[in-house]
Amino acid sequence: MPKIELFAARTAAWVLLISAVLVLGAAHIFEYGFGYEPCKLCLYQRLPWWLAIGLGSLAVNFRRKVHLMVIFTVMGGLALLVGAGIAGYHTGVEYKFWEGPSGCSGTVGSADMSLDELKAAIMSAAPVRCDEIPWSLFGISMAGYNFLLSLGFGLFIIYAAWFNKRKSVIG
Repeated sequence: MPKIELFAARTAAWVLLISAVLVLGAAHIFEYGFGYEPCKLCLYQRLPWWLAIGLGSLAVNFRRKVHLMVIFTVMGGLALLVGAGIAGYHTGVEYKFWEGPSGCSGTVGSADMSLDELKAAIMSAAPVRCDEIPWSLFGISMAGYNFLLSLGFGLFIIYAAWFNKRKSVIG
């Protein structure tokens, strides 16, 4: 494999690992440093980033076996694209494009519920609603930024790791 393609694959593996650590670090700073409690969908959005840390760690450790490094890096990029889907769904819930899961958005109960049913619904409701925007910058919520980051890093990582490798094999 030519050196430029090897460099691109290694760079993609490191970008995967470092971006995942930074994004999860920022999420935890918002949660523990500034007191922004995550909703259920926020927690689901973190799972692909955790997976990216694991796959990125594997990828950078297979620096001598380039094909394994590329496979793990591309899998991490695909995980980020799944994360972009989750974040896009959450962004749509926040901006009221569609309804979110009944457990963390919308109203609790209905008018024809008994007092005991209403109490049970309130007690089982998520403490943080998925359809409210707790923080935004330039009109974009945290879920919106997660969508943009997941999509951007996912596409870049897949391109850098896989398509550059393919060019060297084909061309």
